[in-house]
Amino acid sequence: MSPESAQNTAVVLYGLQTCSHCKSVRKLLQRRQAAFRTVFVDMLTGNERGDTLRALKRINPALTFPTLKVGERVIIGFKEDEIEKALDALRK
Repeated sequence: MSPESAQNTAVVLYGLQTCSHCKSVRKLLQRRQAAFRTVFVDMLTGNERGDTLRALKRINPALTFPTLKVGERVIIGFKEDEIEKALDALRK
């Protein structure tokens, strides 16, 4: 998915396929039945990878995973309470 597509989605998870915390965030989003997109950065190549990393660096300069964007809010890591609150706020 291009960074532009990710920007048009209210909930976007940037993660790695082998990351256990990324999997936990995905499970939480699925349990909450949230509409979301996942960008597995480790699966991207070429320009798509470079473009995505540049876009990600703007919201998380450390480039750590998982990085979750819920509306305008960015949550780095698996912080269940923060994710729950952000999802609740998005639905209002």
